[in-house]
This record gives sequence, C-alpha cells and structure tokens, in this order.
Amino acid sequence: MSKSMGMVVTGVSGRMGQMLVETIAASARAHLVGAVERSGHTWVGRDLGAAMGGAETGVKVVENIAEVLGDADVVIDFTAPAATIAFSRAAAGAGVAHVIGTTGMTADEVAQLPPASEGALIVRAGNMSLGVNLLVQLTKKVAAALDEDYDIEVIEAHHNQKVDAPSGTALMLGEAAAEGRGVVLEDVSDRARDGITGARRRGEIGFAAIRGGDIVGEHDVMFAAAGERITLRHVASDRSVFARGALKAALWTQGKAPGHYDMLDVLGLSEQ
Repeated sequence: MSKSMGMVVTGVSGRMGQMLVETIAASARAHLVGAVERSGHTWVGRDLGAAMGGAETGVKVVENIAEVLGDADVVIDFTAPAATIAFSRAAAGAGVAHVIGTTGMTADEVAQLPPASEGALIVRAGNMSLGVNLLVQLTKKVAAALDEDYDIEVIEAHHNQKVDAPSGTALMLGEAAAEGRGVVLEDVSDRARDGITGARRRGEIGFAAIRGGDIVGEHDVMFAAAGERITLRHVASDRSVFARGALKAALWTQGKAPGHYDMLDVLGLSEQ
C-alpha cells in the first residue's frame, strides 16, 4: 500500500486553497504538512485550522515555502504566475513534485519553470477536472473531422473575481482545436471584437469571456457552419471538482520520474 503523501498548499487562504485543504483532509492517502501565504497576509504565523474558523490542526501558515518542503512530497499550487515560478524552483531544488493549477501563465512564464534536468517533476494544467480533459480530447477530434467551413468559437463564463481572460481552460480548448486543424493557435486566434471589426476571417478560432456572479466555470466549443451548429459543453457547478483533480494529480506523481506532465498523462489519455 502506498504511503500517505505529505502535501503543501500555496495560496491557502483563497477559495481553491481552502478547498484543497478540505479535500486533502478527507483523503486516506494524503496529509497536509505545509500551508503557504503571501508575505504580510493576516494568516501568516497562525494555525491553519484556526485561521479557517475551525479547530487547530498543528499546521502553521508560513510565507517562506522552504520552511515546509522538508516533509513534503508534493506542492499543490493555484496562485499567480510569478509566485508559481518561484514555488516551482523551490520545489525542484528540494526534490518535491509540483502540481500547478495556476492560470494566466504566458509562454515566457511557462518557459521559466525549471526543466526535468533540474529535477523538476511538474504536472501543469489549465483545468484539473476529468470532464474538461475529456472535452479537450473531443474538441481536437471534432476539429480534425470538420474543415474551415465550420467556424470555431470558444465561449467561457466565470465568477466576477476572476482576473485573467480567456481562461486557462478556454486556451486549452483553443489549442486542442488548433492542433486538430493542424494550425498554430497564435496564428488564428481572435480574442477581441469591438466596433466595426469586419467579417469573420475563415479559419480563425474566436474567444468570448463572460464574467459574473459566482459562476464556477462554464465552457462551450461551438462549431458553426451554414445550416447547423455543433456545441461541446462542460459545466462545473462546484469548485471541488478542481480540488479532487489536483489531488489525483498529486497522488499520481508518487514514483514518477522528473518531467513536465499534464492531466492527460494523469488520466491515461495522453497520445503516445
């Protein structure tokens, strides 16, 4: 039987951070060994359980991740790009796996993550849910089957506190559609329409972002042609689906070699 894995959660005061803490606490295969928040946050120095409004857990919230890596097997991180890069370098240096759910990372920022040659074992995905990763695969297959007579639009909706757009999941879906078509997303992406934009260019992949209320996450990929539309859809009604996916990814890292992986690897859906 696999040993219980020691886990560190970063950005622990946020909605995802607290959901991850609760998900780990409910798991028989994992336990929390560290909780990290940004410097100056009111939770730093406090017992995590008390900070969350419950009983003390014996885990103190720290601002320096190096303090908690000694007993850790994996770091789970849904924060911001700059923080994620720093956490990733610290994790790699300590021989600790890093599961990244941070969204809004540019290609340049992703390139700053430490490579496998530096001991980095990273699982990174714009969305950790099983359903979304199945949707990614379906999007790729449908895009490959349909020609440019079918316009592709990715429509996403999230709560009013989300700071990046398009969402990381929307970009995953756009990448899948572009790969299915055999094109580079950057060359065909249309992310902003305002005013007199002219007719839609053939072959482009459009994005639309909706922000409002407490929407957890909704993603549609529309293939629209003359006379018909095909829509692939995923709706997340509870943030726990992302926490459960992140925990699954964290548990999957046990015994894995350094490298950069994604949720398709975790779910056994990666094409060889």
